[in-house]
Amino acid sequence: MTTTKILLCCDWGTTSFRLRLVDTSDYSVIAEHQSPDGVASTFRAWELESSVNRFDFYASRLRSAIHNLAQSSASNLSDIPVIVSGMASSSLGMQEIPYAPLPFALDGTGVSSAIFPDFNGHGSPLILVSGVKSHDDVMRGEEAQVIGLFSLNDIFGLDKSDSLLVFPGTHSKHMRVANGNIISFRTFMTGEVFNILSEHSILKDSITSGGDFTDEANQTAFISGVEASGSSGLLNTLFTTRTNQLFSRFSKEQNAFYLSGLLIGNELREIYNETYGALVICSGKHLYEHYKLASQSLNLTENVTFIKADLIDNAAIAGQVQVFKALNNRNE
Repeated sequence: MTTTKILLCCDWGTTSFRLRLVDTSDYSVIAEHQSPDGVASTFRAWELESSVNRFDFYASRLRSAIHNLAQSSASNLSDIPVIVSGMASSSLGMQEIPYAPLPFALDGTGVSSAIFPDFNGHGSPLILVSGVKSHDDVMRGEEAQVIGLFSLNDIFGLDKSDSLLVFPGTHSKHMRVANGNIISFRTFMTGEVFNILSEHSILKDSITSGGDFTDEANQTAFISGVEASGSSGLLNTLFTTRTNQLFSRFSKEQNAFYLSGLLIGNELREIYNETYGALVICSGKHLYEHYKLASQSLNLTENVTFIKADLIDNAAIAGQVQVFKALNNRNE
């Protein structure tokens, strides 16, 4: 591989696809293409085309997205390297690639990857990046965001020597960073449990999702849930979501925020058991205010930094660029 000023960065998740044309000098996005064609739906589509090689099927989808981006941006995107992270390297993706082990270096040198030469033209490979594993846990994608955060260290001023990073989401990740490496991490199924309970359990008739978090009554209910998360075991306190509605303590909309607070509070209380130099909460737009308010309610405010969603998005790009550069240096 050779150095390049322009890079095609793809985040291929379970339920979404995002391809961006990036200037590697300042991580700015020149053009972008998004679609709901995530790895899960692409895998199902491939299963219906059993005569087609799986890698080739995914490759055709990726090349089609590059073509669409070229048309929408009126650009020639041939001969530009492509780096793909996320679920594309999973057992449902383009090609399964083994996870990288811990400790995982934050300079990008420890990534597990596969390189396919001349994928997008002469000298322009496809780089497929895998995730990271511990002895009992795995992650894909968040490690690229962490690499990006620390490559943007002049902006964030993060402590690479001793920090605990929290990435909220469907499967929240708590990552311990020490001496320039991710040394451990844990997954919390906070978002997925909320979705299951609100859609498929007895609690579904006690809540109405989709309310405005800035509403004072909804925030009050949320804080009540955070506070209740420490009163008893989770399996017991979950049922209070139903009795809240039966006893008219909260409206169904407020009760949804109560349930959210209960689950997020339960997750963040685990931090009490951690020893760290700095706490960094890295949240997307949907959950930023939730985790900030929950942290304040739990007094997790000493030496804490909140990274906003737009900066996290920029960090994901910076991480992919840093990984590309590290692989490029490794193969020179």
